[in-house]
Amino acid sequence: MFLGLFLYLLLFLPVAAVEQKAEVVPAADAVPIHYSVQGKGETSLVFVHCWSCDRHLWDNQVAAFAKNYRVVTIDLPGHGESGQQRKKWSIEEYGEDVKRVVTKLDLKQVVLIGSSMGGPIALEAARRMPERVVAIVPVDTLQNVEDKIPPDQLSAMLKQLRADYKGTLTGLMNQYFFAPGTPEAVKTRVINEAASRPPELSLAILEAVMTYDQAQGLSAVKAPIVAINSDLNPTKLEVNRKYAPQFDVRIIKGVGHYPMLEDPARFNALLTEILSTTRNSKR
Repeated sequence: MFLGLFLYLLLFLPVAAVEQKAEVVPAADAVPIHYSVQGKGETSLVFVHCWSCDRHLWDNQVAAFAKNYRVVTIDLPGHGESGQQRKKWSIEEYGEDVKRVVTKLDLKQVVLIGSSMGGPIALEAARRMPERVVAIVPVDTLQNVEDKIPPDQLSAMLKQLRADYKGTLTGLMNQYFFAPGTPEAVKTRVINEAASRPPELSLAILEAVMTYDQAQGLSAVKAPIVAINSDLNPTKLEVNRKYAPQFDVRIIKGVGHYPMLEDPARFNALLTEILSTTRNSKR
């Protein structure tokens, strides 16, 4: 019993931030993409962060999974240490960025794990390298790929954000991104990260996220897709499976938009189970 408890604590308890040495590959438009690699393994886990975060979103996962997998975390252009000088921001271009890192590292068996906007980016990356991607794990995203914000509402929201970026952003994040049990430290971290970014850059990327056609992206992917979503918003399996019959979901209850930060032990356990199922299905 003691051994089992020790192994659980070793694998799944939250850990301190991991020091990661960044390497660089240029994007197709020469914007530098910083990424980090740790661990070894036949299967590579490529973690793609959400809007306004960076590769350190996944530090608790790097520490746990680098024991058995090659783990790659990326600073998407416009975030972290990567370049910001891109003329046009799009989910499609971000998919190319992820492919560029995977190709640079010559990864053969890849599981793409994408938080929020990282989910659609994972779809776009998988479209471009289906021979390399063995599974996709969206994280609190793709709940209903037919759900779209009307253009007038999007325009009004962006107008409010341009008028008072920090104030409006803080209000929106507090209203939509957090559960009652979300730790205050997580709220402070993600709000401060988002609010400290250049507004025009952040809003250009946000507009690209909000106008991306998720249904079309989902329909182009044949690899297994198993999401880890919170119960903050319902996941519409019957809708998503019209476009990808293989779409499945694991629900992590009582957390908000950042389950990898809010409850890394439960998140890591779910991801471990998904990876085990994917590995067994290939045999």
